[in-house]
Amino acid sequence: MFYVAVLPQFITAGAPHLATGVLLTCVHVVEGMLWSVVLVGFAQDLRGWLSRPSARKVMDRITGVVILGFRVRLASAD
Repeated sequence: MFYVAVLPQFITAGAPHLATGVLLTCVHVVEGMLWSVVLVGFAQDLRGWLSRPSARKVMDRITGVVILGFRVRLASAD
């Protein structure tokens, strides 16, 4: 549905619709795969740091502050 709904607006009037649509779809798939590779590589690099107790403590504190912020915002909303 995404490709049918979004990609036609990027196809010029004189271009072959099927070939251009397939090309744009391939570009989207390749970009998604590259982004996934970057995320996996970044996660592997951070795995050692995130497994330390001090990092877990920092992450717990950040998560707590974020939850408290949402709570305050919800309480102060109309």
